[in-house]
Amino acid sequence: MQVKSKRINFLRAASPVLFFLLVIFSLAMKKGNEGHKIAGKTHTYLALGDSYTIGEQVEAKENFPNQLVAFLNEKGIVYARPEIIAQTGWTTDELQAAIQKAAPGNQYDLVTLLIGVNNQYRGRMVEDYVPQFESLLKQAIQFAGSDSNHVIVLSIPDWGVTPFAEGRDRKQISKEIDEFNLANKSIAEKYHIHYINITESTRDAAHDTTLLAADKLHPSGKEYSKWAKKLAEAIEEKL
Repeated sequence: MQVKSKRINFLRAASPVLFFLLVIFSLAMKKGNEGHKIAGKTHTYLALGDSYTIGEQVEAKENFPNQLVAFLNEKGIVYARPEIIAQTGWTTDELQAAIQKAAPGNQYDLVTLLIGVNNQYRGRMVEDYVPQFESLLKQAIQFAGSDSNHVIVLSIPDWGVTPFAEGRDRKQISKEIDEFNLANKSIAEKYHIHYINITESTRDAAHDTTLLAADKLHPSGKEYSKWAKKLAEAIEEKL
């Protein structure tokens, strides 16, 4: 009888501890399940831009939005096929018109914006680019559910180093590209948007033509892969 009594007393004494452990275990399981649900979510992605976004001269799977999604999916961050509003030759105002026509929603988990090279190519002023880019960026934030953490701006590539620029003032082109990038970076910082500089990477094409597509102007899938990896790293940190 004494042995049985001691066991009962032990269980009575231990029950609060056991109850506490069960509660902790239950909460941990709940949190783990919630995390699993978030990880298993299929995210949405809207890419806004021009030829550098659509991937002129390369297969669709090689442009940076599609390579980005492929990289993220491999890491278990599931994204649906990207929605792309972009076309070769577009300037900021032309992208704006296309956005109004497409009327995208406002619940994207990721929005990227890369625009401006054609403004520079056509000889337009940076002063005109600034308000147009800012307007596009504000819309990008809205498309991301008004969450600036889910928007990423990419800098404008430097086409001045490519064979296509032969016979032109390469230094002037690079100088103007830098001026446009100074403007879009400043605006991105104003709205606390993550900014990725891909310009320096594109300048490697001056001595590595494998980074260029067949037209010797636009990036190859190899170059787009570099951009996609930078974006993937940034998104992993954010999500």
